[in-house]
Amino acid sequence: MTPDDLRALASTIRGEVAKAIVGQDTVVDHLLIALFSGGHVLLEGPPGTAKTLLAQSFAATLGLDYGRIQFTPDLLPGDILGSNLFNFQTSQFTLTRGAIFCELLLADEINRTPPKTQAALLEAMQERRVTLDGVGHALSDRFTVIATQNPIESQGVYPLPEAQLDRFLFKVLVDYPDADQEAQIVRRYATGQGTPRPAELGIGAVIGKDQLAQAIAATGAVTMADSVVDYVVRLVRATRESGDLVSGASPRAAVLLAGAARARAALDGRDYVVPDDVKALATAVLRHRLLLSPAAEIEGRAVEAIVADLVTRTEAPR
Repeated sequence: MTPDDLRALASTIRGEVAKAIVGQDTVVDHLLIALFSGGHVLLEGPPGTAKTLLAQSFAATLGLDYGRIQFTPDLLPGDILGSNLFNFQTSQFTLTRGAIFCELLLADEINRTPPKTQAALLEAMQERRVTLDGVGHALSDRFTVIATQNPIESQGVYPLPEAQLDRFLFKVLVDYPDADQEAQIVRRYATGQGTPRPAELGIGAVIGKDQLAQAIAATGAVTMADSVVDYVVRLVRATRESGDLVSGASPRAAVLLAGAARARAALDGRDYVVPDDVKALATAVLRHRLLLSPAAEIEGRAVEAIVADLVTRTEAPR
């Protein structure tokens, strides 16, 4: 698959998702980059900004097996992973698979469940497998988590463990649409009862699994010069040396940022990475991995501003 084929494919996917989602172009682009680089995405935004519909439409457009878990305070790890139940007819234990056995999992309001239950996702997100009663079960090679959380509420929510945050490629902020887009949303949906399903909006798979595998393979073949690799490493290491941060980004962040830059280049129709690919994705890759120092918090500094400053100060290759 050529770079031009990838760019055309990305345009087709965007057009199909747009049948359900008005605006949110940046969010859709980040989901595409995550899919083609094998990463997971954390969507943070207020209620009613179509995060769930976006995940459903994205899965339908790509023809992926879709699963959803509504995270609640009483959710247990077994509700996510499944369990081995004893079958009295056969006198054997039978695996009852949980919702995690899918290709695209929507972890809705992930911060409403305690860390013990959130930890059930750790192995799956890193290794794409789960272990039940000492036996490993492989997940799909395309297993992807799209998690959502509400930034407004502070009651009945739990902080996500750092180990889990580090497994998300991106943390993407989903904002309210502008006035014209909101008017278009009202005209499109105000006549119906509830939120329609993607199929009711005419959304169907525009890519087969073989074609998707070819696209992902072509993304992995995108060239990244040693100078750009060095730039990624220096940028990530700069987060650990900043006086504004107590905790910087991990080596995993550098690996994921490099992979995402390759995917961005491929979707832009290029077979090589440029420093602007890294710069464009740095904030979404790093914002959820950094911990502000007490002095920076007192000054009211934002993580995004610190990342922007580090990008400016870290010399990029020419």
